[in-house]
Amino acid sequence: MQWSEEGFVLVARRHGESSAVVSLLTAGHGRHAGLVRGGSRQRGVIQPGNRVMATWRARLADHLGSFTLEGVSSGLGVILPDRGRLAALTAACAVAEAALPERHPYPRLFRAFERLLAVLASDRDWGEPFVRWEITLLDELGFGLDLGSCAVTGATEGLAYVSPNSGRAVSDGAADPYRDRLLPLPRFLVAEVAADAAAVGQGLRLTGSFLERHAFTPHGRKLPAARHRLLGMISMATTSPGVITVAERT
Repeated sequence: MQWSEEGFVLVARRHGESSAVVSLLTAGHGRHAGLVRGGSRQRGVIQPGNRVMATWRARLADHLGSFTLEGVSSGLGVILPDRGRLAALTAACAVAEAALPERHPYPRLFRAFERLLAVLASDRDWGEPFVRWEITLLDELGFGLDLGSCAVTGATEGLAYVSPNSGRAVSDGAADPYRDRLLPLPRFLVAEVAADAAAVGQGLRLTGSFLERHAFTPHGRKLPAARHRLLGMISMATTSPGVITVAERT
């Protein structure tokens, strides 16, 4: 058994004295792990977020198999000095590693992940793209949010909340009877407005709630610690501007 494809490193775990088990996100083979012999000598290649050309070989399809990896590109030079971008990269890799079933291809999600990493490796705002990437992840896992119209009235204006049960939007006017049980819907998801730190925090709480409920809790798992740290940093940014920059403030 053998295949070759480009992918992004999600995580590398030490195996024995000099090898590593590396998990990649690929378009055609999904989240896929393999043994990298001599991985300790390839630390620069197997850093999370790096793009690599991978060749996987195994005697049988259900074996762990081994990877031969060659570095293609890395945005770590831009990301590493920026603690916000680094936290976002770490969180994205951790969520993808923990939420995705192994060896199930998600080409659309791969492309969304590719776009997110391109944003993180640039000087563009990354808060809104991160939230939208998690929305794509939910959609690909079968738990997509319906933010196009109010679940109660069908209205397409004034959408301000999301039902934690149905994942559907609820307008401000229709929310009164159960407002305290609804999740705030950040405006940038339904209108062309800038996403400041407070709005990004709302977005992360929204997607995090559905990820935890549908992708993690049923399997006895929790949201990765890296994801909680990212939300904590965003929350700090709302009270201490300049701690982390996720978007232009207006």
